[in-house]
Amino acid sequence: MLTKRIIPCLDVKDGKVVKGVNFKNLKFAGNPVNLAKMYDVQGADEIVYLDISASPQGRKTMIDVVKKTAEQVFIPLTVGGGINELRDIRKILKAGADKISINTAAVKNPNIIKEGSQKFGSQCIVTAIDVKRNYTLKKDKICVDDSNGKCWFEAYIYGGRESTGIDAIEWAKHVEKLGSGEILLTSMDADGTKKGFDLALTERIANEINIPIIASGGAGDIKHIHEVLTKGKADAALAASIFHFKKYTVGDIKEYLAKKGVTIRI
Repeated sequence: MLTKRIIPCLDVKDGKVVKGVNFKNLKFAGNPVNLAKMYDVQGADEIVYLDISASPQGRKTMIDVVKKTAEQVFIPLTVGGGINELRDIRKILKAGADKISINTAAVKNPNIIKEGSQKFGSQCIVTAIDVKRNYTLKKDKICVDDSNGKCWFEAYIYGGRESTGIDAIEWAKHVEKLGSGEILLTSMDADGTKKGFDLALTERIANEINIPIIASGGAGDIKHIHEVLTKGKADAALAASIFHFKKYTVGDIKEYLAKKGVTIRI
């Protein structure tokens, strides 16, 4: 059995870590380098930086953050936000990141996944998929039943601001074929609510693909992490609020998971 991973996520805006609910109402959460160092000490398996202010100015700020983090943190670092072409990937990796995460650029130009994996290796390419449930039924979509009725999972871009009409399950299968090494799967419905991950979404996609899934959106309790790694079949759990606001440490999560029989790195 593969070792499950615990990954703190740091949304970075203008060089500062912020956190919101459903991608809105952002609150200051700390300095990215200091938080990354703390999570490294706590035993995090990886760190994810998502640049949510990826204008040219924001990208310059993010490069500096990545460089400083790489000098002081010695676990894998994934960086996403504003990456549109191969030279952006190269700059982020050169700054010290181990992987890059792409969403909007991948939807607009899927070939960037193929070219990026060929140029830098599939292990460097993480495709982020932001997903929201859509209750307007369409014949060509894969539907599920939930407490609100029948729905399908729609992929969103531009930080959750624009719908695509793309079925997230089919998109996940496609990006795997293109060469993506992992999928960072975020439930927009659950994001920041602290009510738990979207297990139905995560499990459905896990059953359709063979590359690792990093589940994101909704972690509010230690039990939620366990659920998404077992019932949800995710390979890694990504969380923000529970770590940034010190409800749990990474060590707390891992100790709990170990007692539950989940294979993790201590």
